[in-house]
Amino acid sequence: MRLNRYLAMCGMGSRRACEQIILDGDVVLNGRPVSDLSIRVESGDSVRVRGREMRPAAIRFLVFHKPAGCLSSRVSQGGKPTVYDFLPDNAATLAHVGRLDAESEGLLLLTNDGKLTQELTHPSRHVEKEYEVILDRTFDAQHIPRLLKGVYLEEGRARAAHIHIEAPNKLRVVLTQGINRQIRRMFAALGYKVKRLTRVRIATLRLGRLARGAWRELTAKETAALRESAASLKTKSRRKSAR
Repeated sequence: MRLNRYLAMCGMGSRRACEQIILDGDVVLNGRPVSDLSIRVESGDSVRVRGREMRPAAIRFLVFHKPAGCLSSRVSQGGKPTVYDFLPDNAATLAHVGRLDAESEGLLLLTNDGKLTQELTHPSRHVEKEYEVILDRTFDAQHIPRLLKGVYLEEGRARAAHIHIEAPNKLRVVLTQGINRQIRRMFAALGYKVKRLTRVRIATLRLGRLARGAWRELTAKETAALRESAASLKTKSRRKSAR
């Protein structure tokens, strides 16, 4: 396999981050420094980063219920806790799949599977992410077509894939895009303020009844379903690009 993927499996970060580690000249393969991104690692090879032997870690998946006021980051800012403050020490090398802004809460997936992380976050995959949205006032259903068609933001057209009204000021919104603070900005463009935003689903993975600030390992069934979903989206993306 490619060296950057190998390093990602060793818990060194995303494959893009691992590419930078290689380019920086911090990797030694079988006793020789390497900086070529096309280098491949074979069974029995010795890989060291800054003098430390690299061995692929066992693949892990955690689901975490991020509370509001918590940062999707490894570094605290302004005294705010990060998601890693709530996780066990042996989860420090896991990367979060996508982000939630500080004010938002809900489902956060963490893993050291770099390949699956890339498949779930690549813009061409259009992975569904479902949110529970509570607004500051009653929502006018006449705004649904505009949200589905798209609201123009600085980054381009931001649109919802599905919208379901659960109560006068409570909605379920499904996105397949990853624009920063997308839901808050879309509703702000229509004159609403989001009072509470909770992610409840990523692809096939659901938050369920997991308490705020709590985490758990994914079951084998959940992991298999997530992989199957990612593979299906990858196939659809290839067929679409081939047209």
